[in-house]
Amino acid sequence: MSETGGAALPSESERRLYQEILDQGGRVAFREAVEQDPAGVLRLLELGLMVHDAAAQTLTAVNPRAVSDRISAELRAEGTRMLLRAEEMPALLEDLTHAYYATPRRADRSSVVQHVDRTEEIRRRVQQLASEAYEEELSLHPGGAGPAELLAGARERTRRFLERGGTIRTVYEPTALLDEPTVRWAEEVTGWGGRFRTLSEPFSRMIVFDRRIAVVPASADNSSAAFVEDPAVVSFLVDAFERDWERAERIQWGTAGLEGEGTVPVHEQVGRLLAQGLTQRSIAARLGLGERTVAAHISRLRELHDAETLFQLGWQMRGAEGPRDGAAGS
Repeated sequence: MSETGGAALPSESERRLYQEILDQGGRVAFREAVEQDPAGVLRLLELGLMVHDAAAQTLTAVNPRAVSDRISAELRAEGTRMLLRAEEMPALLEDLTHAYYATPRRADRSSVVQHVDRTEEIRRRVQQLASEAYEEELSLHPGGAGPAELLAGARERTRRFLERGGTIRTVYEPTALLDEPTVRWAEEVTGWGGRFRTLSEPFSRMIVFDRRIAVVPASADNSSAAFVEDPAVVSFLVDAFERDWERAERIQWGTAGLEGEGTVPVHEQVGRLLAQGLTQRSIAARLGLGERTVAAHISRLRELHDAETLFQLGWQMRGAEGPRDGAAGS
């Protein structure tokens, strides 16, 4: 232990020896003090509470305030050094941290939950796990698939994964049908064998790879994530995914529902059919969508057009459509 630690303080016997020397005027013969308590004299000298005058062969007491000021200064200096060392530690171990994350995971690893706080590191680790997956990827994504640039980066990996027999099942919110990059992504991946559904009930974000490791948010803003490898917890999360999957609606991704309109977003198709006077049920059947999904599109369209009723929305949509071909001269 450092001399500025707890061991630097005098013991009870050393305190009594110091007090006895003070009672004798603060100065005693060196030989007499050593005969009384040699170990105590040595400790008081080490602590600086006594000084030895070799010429006079005496011990003289030192003001403890001066000793305490010295020890306090040493403690502050040591604390500053430790604080600086603590701040440097993440950078000093950064290479080992990257080496650890780069090591392929073993299927029989002991149970563990690891927290990752940096968004870039979370994304990097998820991409690594996705590249290592060989059987199944289950995911719940409130909202949609994410930024188009991330989808583009995952395109080739996803295609190869499905072509070699892997399984991908994903659940989005119905609002994903209003996001063109998500629709195009789901349509393309569905063509390779992936499966997508939408769930209008609230659900939490989650990804499970090969039923071996799960990634779940560890903060409300998704800036922190927990990587779970505990088999019991992963099994529980897989069961939760299966329950949400069963409640979710099957979706016909793409825009083949309207002839000649393969590039028209789904919500625009819903609006056009609504303008033609079709009911919600008829639109759902026409586009191959669930009624709840069509209802979500209609709700969004009512917000966009500030329509209080479905009749008012249909009337405004018909006005937005304008005269149809062949109807101008009728």
